[in-house]
Amino acid sequence: MIRAVIGAVLLSAFAAFWLSFRYWPVGAPAEQESILAREIGAPSRANLIGVEPYLTPYDYRSADALKGALARYLDDAKQRGWMTDKTIVIFPEHVGSWLAAMDAPAAAYAAKTTTGAMIAVAGGDPVSFLKAYFRSHETDRAAAAIFRMRSVAMAAAYTRVFGGLARDYDVTIVAGSIVLQAPSVANGVVVAGRGPLYSAGAVFGPDGRAAQSLVVKVHPIPSEAGFSSGGDGDLPVFETPAGRLGVLICADSWHPALYQTLRDKGVDTIAAPAFLQPDGVWSKPWRGYVTPPPADLDTDDPGRLTEGEAWLKYALAGRLYASGAKAGLTAFLRGGLWDLGADGHAIARRGEMVTLVDDGSRGAIVALWLD
Repeated sequence: MIRAVIGAVLLSAFAAFWLSFRYWPVGAPAEQESILAREIGAPSRANLIGVEPYLTPYDYRSADALKGALARYLDDAKQRGWMTDKTIVIFPEHVGSWLAAMDAPAAAYAAKTTTGAMIAVAGGDPVSFLKAYFRSHETDRAAAAIFRMRSVAMAAAYTRVFGGLARDYDVTIVAGSIVLQAPSVANGVVVAGRGPLYSAGAVFGPDGRAAQSLVVKVHPIPSEAGFSSGGDGDLPVFETPAGRLGVLICADSWHPALYQTLRDKGVDTIAAPAFLQPDGVWSKPWRGYVTPPPADLDTDDPGRLTEGEAWLKYALAGRLYASGAKAGLTAFLRGGLWDLGADGHAIARRGEMVTLVDDGSRGAIVALWLD
């Protein structure tokens, strides 16, 4: 009898602790700074608008919170008269990936590190985490388990956020990227299946529906390769009101073979969602390719060029001509997401004109007008 009472007391104490951990109030997000805005070229019917949002963990507490944080940038662009029926909005790489933390315990948003946030997410649903962990065989098994256990909910939230924004603002949206398990599109909705994890991105039309084909990142960088697989390189091209659009996710924009793929498919414009870490790396010496280097690499450039100079030479700005596209824009993720850090400056190219946008550490929007 005494053992039963003690057991009941301990169980009640554990339940009380877990409930307080799971449902402790999240708190308020940080005060928002003004948005930097840059316009390139003379206004016309069509444009690419790069959104470089400054995001924090609090912006990922729910799908609605993220949508609201991103809508602020589209509201600014709309007020400036930049939105047309031929606008393509480009969000950065991994803008959807941190939806893995939505609806998590408050500790996930207050954590100082991604490891701390992952522990909080796993602790909020330990049974699902353990099931996913034993189904995961990637090198970074814990990260894979987090993304695997959250994939179904993340895919639904991703469609809700970016499909909703495309519909609300009547524009085409390149929805950056998100890490999902075996992602696909069913009836205009991004869904997760069973199988490997991929970093993938959807393009949503003004009707809020995702195009049938997803863009799957071909070249995961080392920090991603521990939990995600690379795509086969057969990149889709999207018919938009502003012409045929190709998408290269971050490191993929450094590889000439993918520009040839897009050239063969007759692209008019290219969007390059990007995420660069850590803080301050843009002005530091470039360490060279972190994915298999192409044949045109000048082996003297690592250490001689800065990271920013390498982006201008080897990524979209330096390779756009090889695709046959007339214009392209690279947009970077900003913000204070745990200990990840962020850097990068939006890069726009139209014809022979290359523009580097000095966006500093604030959130930014960049409009590149097309002829």
